[in-house]
Amino acid sequence: MIKIGEYNSLKIARKAEFGYFLDAGTGKSADDVLLPNSNTMGKELNVGDEIEVFIYRDSKERLVATLKKPLATVNEVAYLKVVSKTPMGAFVDFGLERDVFVPMKEQKYTLEEGSSYLFYLYVDKTGRIAATTEVDRALSSESEYRVGDEVTGIVYGFQTNGSAMVAVDGKYRGVILRNEYFTDLKPGFEMKLRVKRIYEEGKLGLTPRGKAVDERTQLEEEILKYLGKHGGEMPYNDKSSPEDIRKVFNQSKNYFKNALGGLMKKDLITQDENGTKLKK
Repeated sequence: MIKIGEYNSLKIARKAEFGYFLDAGTGKSADDVLLPNSNTMGKELNVGDEIEVFIYRDSKERLVATLKKPLATVNEVAYLKVVSKTPMGAFVDFGLERDVFVPMKEQKYTLEEGSSYLFYLYVDKTGRIAATTEVDRALSSESEYRVGDEVTGIVYGFQTNGSAMVAVDGKYRGVILRNEYFTDLKPGFEMKLRVKRIYEEGKLGLTPRGKAVDERTQLEEEILKYLGKHGGEMPYNDKSSPEDIRKVFNQSKNYFKNALGGLMKKDLITQDENGTKLKK
């Protein structure tokens, strides 16, 4: 049985001027699958050879084989670029000449043309390869990562409390709690992260922050740089609102207070009710 959207091992039944016909295993030559010359990758083939090919449908909905490697097969998650949008849905490039359709109902958030997102590939009711942004079904909560490990993750949605859902390596479930990030995250964002904790069910608790000591040192440098660019003073101190700190420094107030404390211990700044100043 032919598996659409997957690799199939099929025998070459006969050759034609425009390509090769592969035995579909039904006993009917009318069911044989065409491997066009353009899809052979220049490989020399002979009748009787058994070859591994990827099967999909062409623009006329006919089954077609190719020796080209797509970016993903069905039942897999892949980071794919949106190449066009229509009122019915969007199309994403998955490495072959025909793009994959993402129905509007399978878009859990707005897709932007030219941007990349995580998609799960599946075969729809018509037998065509399609994609959805609902990738959680294909992710696992069992990884070999440990606390402190650095990983690469891609945002694929948000929980109702604002925590970001992240796929690590396109395989494992992760989450960045709302109080762990202070920038405007969006689905499709690829990030370098650190495993902060591992939940009981195995989901990875992630943070874009470095280790606390490294984070404070970096923030201290940013504060000094900010002061240097603003005449040696700023209207922010340890009494400033968390919203102001997040807007200006992309950090939590707690981290900001710790950094100010470190600079004061080094005798580099002073604070008063009006803000913070560099010491002369």
